[in-house]
Amino acid sequence: MTDQILEGLRAAAEPTRLRILALCARADLTVSDLVRILGQSQPRLSRHLKLMTESGLLARHREGQWAYHRIGTAGPGGQVARVVSELHAEGGLAHAADFARLTAIQEERREAAAAYFSANAKNWDHIRALHIDEVSVERAIAAMTTDLDVHRLLDIGTGTGRMLQIFGPRVGDAVGIDINRDMLRVARDKLERGKFRNCHVRQGDMNHLPWPDGSFDGAVLHQVLHYAERPEATIAEAARVLQPNGTLLIVDFAPHTREELRAEHAHRWLGFADESIAAWCAFAGLSVEKSRRLRGRPLAVSIWRARRQAPGVPAKRRSAA
Repeated sequence: MTDQILEGLRAAAEPTRLRILALCARADLTVSDLVRILGQSQPRLSRHLKLMTESGLLARHREGQWAYHRIGTAGPGGQVARVVSELHAEGGLAHAADFARLTAIQEERREAAAAYFSANAKNWDHIRALHIDEVSVERAIAAMTTDLDVHRLLDIGTGTGRMLQIFGPRVGDAVGIDINRDMLRVARDKLERGKFRNCHVRQGDMNHLPWPDGSFDGAVLHQVLHYAERPEATIAEAARVLQPNGTLLIVDFAPHTREELRAEHAHRWLGFADESIAAWCAFAGLSVEKSRRLRGRPLAVSIWRARRQAPGVPAKRRSAA
């Protein structure tokens, strides 16, 4: 542990790396972003980023052709990064200029995100008009999770990052994953605007999550399963990355007959029955603890809360909320 802390301190002990830490504590940034902000060459910055990633000061994740960097959160390197970045949060004139250039890049992202959202808002507005309003759904989600104490949360199929915004103030660290880079652009914009610095997003496949078993104590599948080719496999993969006694929250449509959602909006499934969700959860080692159905017009939204059973613990009986 001591050696790792010393390694992290040595890796941070350089002016450019301190500037990089301060920037990556505020946003997920590519090498190209940092070239624009810091005015240094890409090869030089790439060497800094490689060393900082290897020491755990930064976390790196790939998204298509781009690789994003953010401040580390795991292990001694992550602890060093947090402390050092907080000590250098102000950092004088150099940091002030860096933050001004970062703000300009974030504004560009927001404009691109707004353009994508405007182009696709018609589809979302049509679907929203068919079911109960989102405020009521979010209130029900809050009511069903008030007793949960989650430190590390995974939002699977995060879309525009709404679940991260809801749960962000309640958790220690949260990450959203989505296959669609345009959606991730919208999510990043919303998280940056809301200053949810404990939340970030990355690109990935919900059926092949890039984390080892037991990485999270909470996970969310919000309006995701109806796009899945095999919902049972998606639930099983979510259960895999949960710790024993970890919680999975599933929000999706109850069974319906709106075929146009399949034909026009790529819905693979027309809602899910309680029995199907319970069976798939049981197969994945989860037990449905609570469920609730919110009547809509004409679509109803169902919420299921399931817990991953510890080895040797019998499944609990499900109750309706």
